[in-house]
Amino acid sequence: MQTQENFLTAAEAIVFDIDYRKKITDSIANYETAFEKGLQQFSNLELARERAAFIKWKVLENLDKYLIEFEASVMRRGGKVIWAHDIETAQNEIGQIINRTHAKSVVKSKTMVGEEIGLNDFLRKKGVVVHETDLGEFIVDQANEPPFHIVTPAMHKSRSDIARLLNEKIGSSLDADAAEMSDDVRKELRDKFVKADIGITGANFLIADSGMVAITENEGNARLSFSFPKTHIVIAGIEKVIPTINDLDLFFPLLASYGTGQKLTTYNSIVGPKNIDDDGSVGEFIVMLIDNGRSNLLAQGEQRQALGCIKCGACLNVCPVFKNIGGHTYGTVYTGPIGAVTTPHTNGMNEFKHLSYASPLCGKCTDVCPVKIDLHNHLSRNRRDSVASGTAKSGEKIMWFTWKKMMLGRKTLNKGTSIKNFMLKQFFKTSWGERREFPKLSEKSFNQSWRERFGQ
Repeated sequence: MQTQENFLTAAEAIVFDIDYRKKITDSIANYETAFEKGLQQFSNLELARERAAFIKWKVLENLDKYLIEFEASVMRRGGKVIWAHDIETAQNEIGQIINRTHAKSVVKSKTMVGEEIGLNDFLRKKGVVVHETDLGEFIVDQANEPPFHIVTPAMHKSRSDIARLLNEKIGSSLDADAAEMSDDVRKELRDKFVKADIGITGANFLIADSGMVAITENEGNARLSFSFPKTHIVIAGIEKVIPTINDLDLFFPLLASYGTGQKLTTYNSIVGPKNIDDDGSVGEFIVMLIDNGRSNLLAQGEQRQALGCIKCGACLNVCPVFKNIGGHTYGTVYTGPIGAVTTPHTNGMNEFKHLSYASPLCGKCTDVCPVKIDLHNHLSRNRRDSVASGTAKSGEKIMWFTWKKMMLGRKTLNKGTSIKNFMLKQFFKTSWGERREFPKLSEKSFNQSWRERFGQ
């Protein structure tokens, strides 16, 4: 498949780029130090993870009930809820809001769902000025790149890389340190919040019983994005719902510790429909619930557990594949182990089954998941499902048919080594890789050697 070929080509280029990999390694090393400290706030971490996993399981098993409850709660407070089955529907609905409000500018906080539905490109094609307000998102947007990581979008860029970029785009000094660059971006964006017609945010959690939206961040840009504009649009996947506001007592600290190694992120907002403003007008609060393939994953009896992900990014940081090839190589919005589990079901098994094979199944991702998603086994199940769905190529089917015949017959296994070595080279040469010496089979099988030695 073309997608798989692109993946392999990009991966090969990255793994031999030493400077690029060093940037990733250094960023992850800093995260690991903070992560270990962050976990110390839990007196019983395993119990917290089990509680979080149970709540997410309960929600996914009753997702329709909780979504309807959330919708009713939002409407009761005076807000609006829009259901979007796919990307086209989501874009059309947002387009209608833009046309109705005559919006010319939008401030947007960090949202992976926004990346998922191609929000920036869509709005800019409509002539709307879009300002990314999260520092990391601002950087990659100025570089015309997608986010590299779920939590830290600009993980792949060094301080000097960012300094050069900001010098070119907003005139920041090439010698600026991290604090100075942050100040420069803050000054660049400050008046954009006040002048924006619409604020668009994501959601960390949707609270079913109150119709409120929980947003956690470290910069305060999300809070500014929904405070000043008259219209606040929340875009969120249908899996973001949690039963009650009391559950945040568990999920906020877990997300902070596993995402950035903090006890709690700096800004934690619980927002809903706006009150009457000083000028007598009422702000508009709209929540867009996006499916976009999530129902396909929900239909899977086992892998549906992956919808419980709270997007902390911890599994990416421990994954040896992600550490070596980076986020852009995947060619998808959600990368690393969680992306490899979910994307084949949400975007198509035939096009993205290869992601489930981009893993050693070492289990590190499962061990670190705060909501105990069985990630490495889900990757194995995806491989099983891809074969069962008939997506395997003809050559692959022939190879495994031949292997099965050989394994089931002792006489076949004991046949000449030259034939076996020839078949291995024919079928496995490409997948084994050009840079590794191909293994050679022993002249005699273990069975033959045993019989010759012991006569049995």
